[in-house]
Parts: sequence; C-alpha cells; structure tokens
Amino acid sequence: MTIRRDVSKLEEQGLLVSVSGGVRAVSRLAAEPSHLVKSTLQSEEKQAIGALAASHIAKNSCIYLDAGTTTLALARAILDRNDLQVVTNDFEITQLLIDASQCGVIHTGGTLCRENRSCVGESAARTLRHLAIDTAFISASGWDSRGIFTPDENKVTVKETVSQVSARSILLCDSSKYNQVATFMALPLTRFTTIITDRHLSDAAASHIARHACEVLRAG
Repeated sequence: MTIRRDVSKLEEQGLLVSVSGGVRAVSRLAAEPSHLVKSTLQSEEKQAIGALAASHIAKNSCIYLDAGTTTLALARAILDRNDLQVVTNDFEITQLLIDASQCGVIHTGGTLCRENRSCVGESAARTLRHLAIDTAFISASGWDSRGIFTPDENKVTVKETVSQVSARSILLCDSSKYNQVATFMALPLTRFTTIITDRHLSDAAASHIARHACEVLRAG
C-alpha cells in the first residue's frame, strides 16, 4: 500500500505517469512530430475524444479548432452541422470543412508551419484578436498537471490569444501525451474549463487535475 500511495503522489506531482504494467518517468519532447506521424497514433482515442467534444458544442456557436489530429477528429464529428462558424489555423481542417460540410469557415492565416500543416505566430494571433469565440478547442504537444506544452514558441501566442478571446477553452489531448513536456508552457491548466482526454488517463491524474485545475472528461 505504501508503494501504491507513493506512486500516486509522484503522479499527482507530475513526476511519474501510470502505464499498462507499471509506471514511467516524465518525458521531454524536443521537436514536434510531423502531421503524417501524428495521424497514425492513438486514432481510436482521438475519434472518441472528438465525438465527446462535439456533444459540447451548442447550436449556432462560433468555435475555434486548434491545429492537430485530435481537433481534426472533432472536425470530422461535426460535418453534419450547418449552424456553426469554425475558426481554425489548420489547413487539413479547413479543407475538410470546405469539402464536406456546410459550416462557415475562417482560416487565421499567419506564418506557415509545414510540419503541422498550420499557421502560427503573431499574424495568426492578430486575426484572432478581432473575433469573439464561444468555445476554443485547443490541442497540445504535451501536458501535465501544470499546463500544456509545445516545443515551438510560435504556437504559444496563438494558444494564449485564442484563450483570451473565447468564452471558454477546452483542452483536447490524448493520455499518451500526459507527463510529456516541452520547452514552452503555452497555457496553465487553470485557463481551461474542461479537459477531454481518453479513458487511459489514470484515476490519480484525473482526480488531481479536477481538484486543482478543471473538469476532466475521459472518452471511450
């Protein structure tokens, strides 16, 4: 019991993360994986997260979909909606919504990030400052009990700005990225009203975040 309590405490502190068959230490992300690589990872979990997130979108909303494959899963889940205005910095999401939905679409523009197929930087943030968004669905390269992380400083200003112009912000991030940190903390978890992740996030981590930051929903 003592070992179990110690592990739970270390996990709450963001020093360990539970995995199948044991625990692992926090890892550091040095570079952003390519969009192609990310599209092959945790696809079932991302689909479940996207479906649950879609149920949190009110009728006639203006929403923001951050760049990423989890938010792309959310975009796929709203293709039958014709009442939404969607703002995004992601080219894949933009193309999908143009081709297969009746949603209104605003792309932020900005500095091209080829690896992530998106736009980042101050010019993207400048577009966001002129908008009033109901719900921002924000992605992350990694996250822990403190906040969300990215190895790309140009993404920080976009995430900060959209959280400021949105009535609420929801983090969409699968559990494989939990306790994975990078050089830049883009936002603290306290800036989110809700985190939607998958069922593999441990009870200890979910409870700690719910006590100290925001609501945690586990899809799947």
